[in-house]
Amino acid sequence: MFHRNIKLIIAAALILLGVWQIFDRNIGNGIFLILLSAFPILLYFRNEYILLAFLKLRKQDFDGAKRYLDKIKNPDTALVRKQQGYYNYLNGIMVSQTNLNLAEKYFKKAIELGLNMNQDLALAKLQLAGISMTKRRKIEAQKYLSEAEKLDKQGMLRDQVKMMKTQMKKI
Repeated sequence: MFHRNIKLIIAAALILLGVWQIFDRNIGNGIFLILLSAFPILLYFRNEYILLAFLKLRKQDFDGAKRYLDKIKNPDTALVRKQQGYYNYLNGIMVSQTNLNLAEKYFKKAIELGLNMNQDLALAKLQLAGISMTKRRKIEAQKYLSEAEKLDKQGMLRDQVKMMKTQMKKI
C-alpha cells in the first residue's frame, strides 16, 4: 500500500504527535497515538499484501493470492530483504503448478534472499528437489532433499521426504 519509508515516516509522526499530546496534558490521547504507531512499524516488517496472499493461499485461493502479489509494484524497492524472499516463495508456489523453470527460479531466489522460518525454507528446498528430480538431476535433488530433511525439525514434511526418496531410488 505505502512505500516502506513512508510507513516509517507515518510511525514517527504518530509518535511525535503522541508525545506532544502527553506534554499538552492529554495523556490518554498521547498513549493511544503512541500505541497506534505500532501498526505502521509492524507493516514495515510484514507487508500487508504478502500477509493477505498467505491468507488466500491458506484457503487454496490461488487466483486471489496472485492478485494480491500482483499489487506489489517493484518488489525490489518496496520490500525489505526477507519480504522479497517471501514474495518469491509465494510466486514459486503458485507457478509450480504450471511452469517448473520459472518456479525453480523463484525458489532459488527466495532461498538466496532468505526466509524467516526453517519450515518455509525446508518446503522451498523440497520443491527444488522435486523440480530437480523431474529434470533428471539426481545429485542436485539429493542435496536439496537432505537440506530439507535437516531443516524440518518438527517432522511436518517427513512423509513427503520419504516419498521423494522412494521415487529417487526408481530413477
